[in-house]
Amino acid sequence: MEVAKYLIKARIHVDGIVEKPDVIGAIFGQTEGLFGGQLDLRELQESGRIGRIQVNLRTHGNTCSGEIIIPSNLDRVETALVAALIESVDKVGPYNAKIELSEIIDLRLEKIKKIVDRAKEILLNWSKEEVPDVKELLIEVEAVLRKPEPIKYGPEGLAAGPDIEKASELIIVEGRADVINLLRYGYTNAVEVGGARAEIPKSVKDLAERKEKVIAFLDGDRAGDMILKELLKNNVKIDYIARAPPGREVEELSGREISEALSKATPIEKAVKEQRRQVQVVEKAKALEEVIEESREVLALPTSIIDTMKSLNGTLEAVLLDAQWNYVEKLPVRDLITKLQELNEGSINAVVFDGIITQRLLDVALEKNIKIIVGVKLGNITNKPKEITILTYNDLH
Repeated sequence: MEVAKYLIKARIHVDGIVEKPDVIGAIFGQTEGLFGGQLDLRELQESGRIGRIQVNLRTHGNTCSGEIIIPSNLDRVETALVAALIESVDKVGPYNAKIELSEIIDLRLEKIKKIVDRAKEILLNWSKEEVPDVKELLIEVEAVLRKPEPIKYGPEGLAAGPDIEKASELIIVEGRADVINLLRYGYTNAVEVGGARAEIPKSVKDLAERKEKVIAFLDGDRAGDMILKELLKNNVKIDYIARAPPGREVEELSGREISEALSKATPIEKAVKEQRRQVQVVEKAKALEEVIEESREVLALPTSIIDTMKSLNGTLEAVLLDAQWNYVEKLPVRDLITKLQELNEGSINAVVFDGIITQRLLDVALEKNIKIIVGVKLGNITNKPKEITILTYNDLH
């Protein structure tokens, strides 16, 4: 049934004990044919113009009473006639019964009311969010009036905040501009490492060892990755890693962005594990690209493969070719693996198809001694057989 427009609700009272099916049967039986097929409840239900009739009954001694609910997708006039039809039922089984309409609910109006109420709520919350943070505005005004100057720390003359020694928490950043930006928003416990260098300053390493909590606050780019690598390589005490948003630098962040980044600082163990995972993914992708590139250099493909590839674009079909590049069969991609499993080993040399190259497909191809697989793109390949040359449409363009 389509989404109902109206909901018919009626009260029912029966002078006897009956079940829900008895009531539904009485409704269908006593209204059948009164208005011809046009308003026959069974036909209306089968066509989806009225929904399933719900009956909720309660027993009181030797009588029953309850509620009847009927969803309707008819127009207003037809819905009113159905409601009147229901009221015409005066018996359920052998017992006298009385049905009275309680109300007809316009579900569309109810939905509109909910939408309007939600819109009011959204506007109210939106208005609250638009109200500027007064404290942040004051900090920004003060920042315009005065340019904070960092102190020089250690024999290296590193830029640092004035509370670098007495604060229990230390923030390590890349350069002088980062320290100045943190000072602008009230963070007086930061020190620079002086940019990318082979050796982290000893004064920073010693200072970090004396602090209860050390946060490395790094840029959200490759430079930030390099600083993190150097901090770890030099065994600097780091408890948490905070990063600027991707592609952003600490020196350009607003007060709110700095606060959010520091609040989302990640424990060092978790951050290192994630970085190693990303490196592995990149290295794996590079290795796969190298294998594909090598395959392209040593494999001489006929121009007919390019034509076959172009003809399959958008068709979700596959073509099987023998060792002489002769056309063997075309079939839907959904049947490809099943078909390959049925083949004799070595009967097919190449498969060109409009789909994603999966690990399952490669496993079956290896079993059937298929040498070349050409698809739209690579899926999640965990084990690439050396015996199979894997190419994508981009490799053949």
